[in-house]
Formats: sequence, structure tokens, C-alpha cells
Amino acid sequence: MFDYSAYLKKLTAGEAVNNPFLSFMGMKLEEIREGYARFSMAIRPEFIQGAGIMQGGLSVAFSSETVAHAVMTTLEPGENVTTIELKNNFLSQASKGRLIAEATIFKRGRRVIIVDCIVRDDQGRDISRSTSSLMVLGND
Repeated sequence: MFDYSAYLKKLTAGEAVNNPFLSFMGMKLEEIREGYARFSMAIRPEFIQGAGIMQGGLSVAFSSETVAHAVMTTLEPGENVTTIELKNNFLSQASKGRLIAEATIFKRGRRVIIVDCIVRDDQGRDISRSTSSLMVLGND
């Protein structure tokens, strides 16, 4: 079973963690606390699709990863989590600068956690909003 507590301690201390996706996306932890996570990332040239804007799925992936980290802060030893649903609304386009994703747990039940996440650009403009449902596994 993955040790989320040890992972988060290393991540918040700025140490290397075993999460290649963070490096791939260029995601930087800004803040994390019980039920909340905030990450930022630069929009890189390889994120831009043919119409000159960032490919939308990358915003969804950014949101999903931020949501997962907010949830990790609430897991007990022996618990794991998996996404069972993610709904996303695209609100605006982005093509340069930095994005900031903020995820907050809306409701944590015994088995299902609902999380909201807003992705904004560095001008404060809302880029996307997602709601995710995650299932807690283990500790039966």
C-alpha cells in the first residue's frame, strides 16, 4: 500500500518524490493542507495545439492531479483512493503564462470524496472548473 503521509512530507519539504507526472507537467506545489491543495504550472510551447491555445485535456489532467493531492491529506494509513468520476467545464482559453489549480474537498464520506477544483491563469481568469468523485479503498 502506498504511504501517502510519507509522500506528502517529502513533497512539502521540497524533496524528490516518485511522481514523474508532476515533472512531466511541470507542476509545482504551492500549498497543501487538510482537504486542500494548490499547484501551479507554466504553459509550455508543447502544450499548445493547432489553434494556438493550450490543449484542454492538459487543464483536466492538471485539475485531476491537484484534486488527488487534496484527497491524500485526508487518507488514513492503509487507505488508497481512485477517481470514479470527473466532470470538467472549460470557462476560458489559455495560451501563455502560468496556471494555478486549487482543489478543495466539498464532502468526505466513508467511501466517496467529492472535490471541487478551479484552474485560473496568472491574471486571475477562470480557465476551467471540475468536480471529481473519488472512492476510498482499503481499511474495511
